[in-house]
Amino acid sequence: MSGFVQITLRNMRFHVRVGILPHEGHLSQPLEIDLTVRASAAPSGEVAVDYRELHALVSRVVAHEPLLFLETIAQQIVAGALQLPHVIGARAAVRKPHVALPGPLDYAEVVIQGGVCE
Repeated sequence: MSGFVQITLRNMRFHVRVGILPHEGHLSQPLEIDLTVRASAAPSGEVAVDYRELHALVSRVVAHEPLLFLETIAQQIVAGALQLPHVIGARAAVRKPHVALPGPLDYAEVVIQGGVCE
């Protein structure tokens, strides 16, 4: 096999302190993250990305609480994913379901992608 493979870990859930409002620095709230990576084949034709490494990367990024901006979280995840062997593209979507806005809202989402993405 040659070419690329796309791998997605969808809707990873964490309970973290995230946001810029004073209470958000003290109270944990849900954060949902999708990470998609695009990996190229090794010379042998195999494409192998360890899902555990991808999850551990995301876990490390969100462990640095309190987190301020969804954009920063997504950027750090994409940058870390692009450092992994065979990964040539990455896309991170970070969702915050509980956003203090004056109306109905399912969530706020930030999407960052880098490297070779379609």
